[in-house]
Amino acid sequence: MISLIIHGGAWDIPDELVEAHKLGVSKALNIGWEILSNGGSAVDAVEKVINYLEDDITFDAGRGSHLNADGEVELDASIMNGSTFRCGSVAAVKNIKNPISLCRKIMDESEHIFLVGSGAEKFAIQHGISICSQDDLRIEREILKWKSIQGKNGFSTKDAFKFHTPAGTVGAVALDSSGNICAGTSTGGTFNKHPGRVGDSPLIGCGTYADTSIGGVSTTGWGEAMIKVVMAKTVIDLMEFNNGDPQAAAEKGIKILKEKADGFGGVIALNNRGEFGVAYNTPKMARAYINSQMNSPKILI
Repeated sequence: MISLIIHGGAWDIPDELVEAHKLGVSKALNIGWEILSNGGSAVDAVEKVINYLEDDITFDAGRGSHLNADGEVELDASIMNGSTFRCGSVAAVKNIKNPISLCRKIMDESEHIFLVGSGAEKFAIQHGISICSQDDLRIEREILKWKSIQGKNGFSTKDAFKFHTPAGTVGAVALDSSGNICAGTSTGGTFNKHPGRVGDSPLIGCGTYADTSIGGVSTTGWGEAMIKVVMAKTVIDLMEFNNGDPQAAAEKGIKILKEKADGFGGVIALNNRGEFGVAYNTPKMARAYINSQMNSPKILI
C-alpha cells in the first residue's frame, strides 16, 4: 500500500476561491503521488507536495502568506519521519521561500530539531539554502488586506477563525512502499499576528506528528487552541487505542479541540494501513487524497 493525503487549510473558503483551492491541492497531490508510485520515499513526497503549495499564492504558506501586525511575512513549518522519529522545525523565518525544505535539512543534517528566526536563516545559508527577500514573499492581495485593518484595535487570532477570515495552512501525510510514514505542515500563520507569534504548525506533536507503527497527522486552524490540546499527538494516541481508525480519531480530536479549548480548525490523519481520516469544524477544508486501492483521487472542499 502507498497512500497520500494533503490539506490546504480549514476556513470559510469563498465560492470564488473554491476552484483555485481544488486545483492547488489536486496538482500537489499529483506531484506526491508520482514520487510514491515510482518507489520514492514518503519524506520526498511530503517535501515536494508542500513545496508546491508554498509556491501557490492561493494558500497561506510561503509566497502569498498573511502579513503580521508589522506588515511582514513570518513563516513556520515542520516535518517528521515516522520510522526514525527524526524531525525538523522552523519558526518566524522571514527570508526563506520554502521553509519545509529547511525543516528537512535540519531533520537530516542537524543535531537539533527546532530553529527560529535569524538562527534558522543562518543554518539555511550554511547548508546551501538560498535566502529571499520580503518582496519575494509579500503579494499585493495580502498587503492591501493588511492595510485595510490598520488602526483597528482588538483583532485577535481567535477572531480570524471565529469570523472565518482567510487562512490556508498546508500539510501532507504520506505512506511509501517501504511502509514509512512522514508528515509535514507549513504556514504563514494567522493574519495580523503579533510579530514573533508561533502557532501549532512548527511544533512537533501539535501541528505535525508521525509514527510509522501507528500513522501520521497534520493540522490546520487556530494554533493557540491546537497547542493547548497537543492536537497531532492526541489524534495519533487516539488511533493507537482505537485499533487504528483514522476517521474516528480525527473526529474525536476535533471534538476535544472544541470542548476543551473552544478551538476551530481541521485535521488530516493516515494510519499505517494507508487509510484516511479527515475532520474539521470550520465551514470548509481543502483536501485531497489517494491510495493504491483507489481508481482516482478524491479532491474535496
